[in-house]
Amino acid sequence: MQFKNNTKQRNTVIQGLRSFRDTLPKKVKKIINKKGHIYSETLNNWKYIVGEKLFKVCYPKSFKNSNRFGMSTLLIMVKRGHEVDIEYSKKDIIDKMNSFFGYSVVERLKFVSFDKDQKIFSSKEENEKNVTINKYQNKIKAIKNDKIKKSLIELSKVFKQK
Repeated sequence: MQFKNNTKQRNTVIQGLRSFRDTLPKKVKKIINKKGHIYSETLNNWKYIVGEKLFKVCYPKSFKNSNRFGMSTLLIMVKRGHEVDIEYSKKDIIDKMNSFFGYSVVERLKFVSFDKDQKIFSSKEENEKNVTINKYQNKIKAIKNDKIKKSLIELSKVFKQK
């Protein structure tokens, strides 16, 4: 009788420190190698790739790797009204991305426009002056016991400081 080794996962045990890459399953590594690396590097270096002016009006949303049916495509979200600027610099963006990675990564760019109301990147400037929402402030004001009311106001001030 012949025994077949489990070929889907590693059976050998490595003592000591091992790299993160060696601990991942093969299918996860394949996904990371296909999409994750290129998209994360593109996000990290987007300002360098497109420049300061275009960085304020667009950002990469997703990356589709090439297969036998289609080309590798980068989907870019663009603020409404700036589509023409991005369209004119399309060739420069493709050239900079390919030179950044050292090989032909992107063959096509696809643009999707969005309104100015939507935020490009969320920032920490959205902190409210009052931590408690108006609905809760009204409930605190409705409390008849002064000690409980004062303690809840103090609690909201502590949260405000953090």
